[in-house]
Amino acid sequence: MQALSPESRIGTVHLVGAGPGDPDLLTLRAARLIMSAGLIVHDGLVSPEIMAMTRSGARLVSVAKARSNHTMKQEAINALLVREALAGHDVVRLKGGDPFIFGRGGEEAEACRAAGVPVQVVPGITSALGASASAQIPLTHRDSASIVTFVAGQCKGLTEQDWAGLAGKDRTLVIFMGVATAPLIAEKLMADGLAPETPVAVIENATRSDMRVLRGPLAGLPDLVQGQRVRSPALIVIGQVTAEPDTTLRAVALEAAQ
Repeated sequence: MQALSPESRIGTVHLVGAGPGDPDLLTLRAARLIMSAGLIVHDGLVSPEIMAMTRSGARLVSVAKARSNHTMKQEAINALLVREALAGHDVVRLKGGDPFIFGRGGEEAEACRAAGVPVQVVPGITSALGASASAQIPLTHRDSASIVTFVAGQCKGLTEQDWAGLAGKDRTLVIFMGVATAPLIAEKLMADGLAPETPVAVIENATRSDMRVLRGPLAGLPDLVQGQRVRSPALIVIGQVTAEPDTTLRAVALEAAQ
């Protein structure tokens, strides 16, 4: 039986989550796809260590996005994925974190399905989970947080959104893409009734060798971000779970482990 030529088949688009940056946190399937793919369309937030896993000769297409400076608009990315798949190429669409949590993977999947292109989704550890774990900040805790909410700090209609009740007693609020809008976020939350002294943590470059965890009160969030020159990728976590760890409990845990 004669094999099909690349032009006579439709490739598959794999939406792959690269996690927060540490290659050890990739799923096995994500690692296999990254190492074997002939074509990878990747975001700018995918760490250099993960990009180094790509095979020799693979075609790497960067569609990195920064605030007000997009290498390629989302519609063009969608069209690129569809065009390559219809040309018979399997595509790994590599995204930081998880494709379906503020990754616009849903839009890409919809575009592929509309064009008759098969799509497979490989979930990744979202930056909220990776960052909080690497900083040892539990997003939920029986004593201080039974609800956790994820929001985007940079999106359409941010000023009109009602965030009342998303943070406060027994709640943790995790803000993606909030570095550039930190002053607006602090003002918005305090205007909605959150106490200025509410503890906040900013986690920069989570899970990577240059990770930083910065803490302070909500009212000081703008100064914290600007004064420490925080850069993306960074996550803002708001709530009692971000307060400095109890050193007594830490000492007891260390003694028990010895």
